[in-house]
Amino acid sequence: MTSTIFNAVLLPVALAIIMLGLGLSLTLNDFKRVAKYPKAILIGLICQMFILPLICFLIAKSFGLAPELAVGLMLLSASPGGPTANLYSHLSKGDVALNISLTAVNSLLTLFTLPLIVNLSIGYFMVSGQVIPLQFGKVVEVFAMVLIPVSIGMIVKAKFPKTSVIMDKPVKILSALFLVTIISGVIFQVRANILSYFEMVGFAALAFNLLSIGVGYYIPRLMKLEKRQAIAIGMEIGIHNGTLAIFIALSILGNGVMSIPPVIYSLIMFFTGAAFGYIVNIKRKSAAEIIPST
Repeated sequence: MTSTIFNAVLLPVALAIIMLGLGLSLTLNDFKRVAKYPKAILIGLICQMFILPLICFLIAKSFGLAPELAVGLMLLSASPGGPTANLYSHLSKGDVALNISLTAVNSLLTLFTLPLIVNLSIGYFMVSGQVIPLQFGKVVEVFAMVLIPVSIGMIVKAKFPKTSVIMDKPVKILSALFLVTIISGVIFQVRANILSYFEMVGFAALAFNLLSIGVGYYIPRLMKLEKRQAIAIGMEIGIHNGTLAIFIALSILGNGVMSIPPVIYSLIMFFTGAAFGYIVNIKRKSAAEIIPST
């Protein structure tokens, strides 16, 4: 498969399928629920919109990442949580309703925050003229591709609930297959340098992932949120929509190297997310065992 077909056909279709799956899990009540969890939503958004890009910038500087890799990691930090975060939160006994609400709000806000963060990153890390910054019109096109499938999924769920239940599992399976295909496709495109890229950005991506999960979990706990909400925010902050970041890097910015950090991060987050869910539930079980004996 040529890179043109991959970028122009497979990536948009994959993104549409993944966002359709997200739409099938959303209702208007998920947006209204913001009023029910104002403190949790606000803390989650502050972590996502402000703390995360700052941490990512410091990591990119500390690890001395090459300019394109640094911008790729910053692009990832600006991307919202993905549908996978909702699944991991469910498996980890997090507050999935909060997850879904955060994903919904984040996906709308990143229409404005993502181009701002990416363009600032390009201006800082790249030599002038190396990469054309994200133009607002292009960002609108990207999010039209995101919001239209999400809207279709929400309409199907609202108007045809039985159909949405039937569609849910096949769409999730397709989403997983597409994600694997995208990661494999990007690796194939840069196969000649993949090992060197992994050496250059692998530890930075791992550090960013672990700090993302830690920030998403411990800051809410310090702010006195209940554990289920902290788990949800930890998953939302730590598990990004890698497909969106890869799509923007390849199809909008036209830079394959910038897609490497989201690819490597996407591989790492499945393992760290599972480990995080296991650890927080081990702690919960230990506490439950202690309480009856006191």
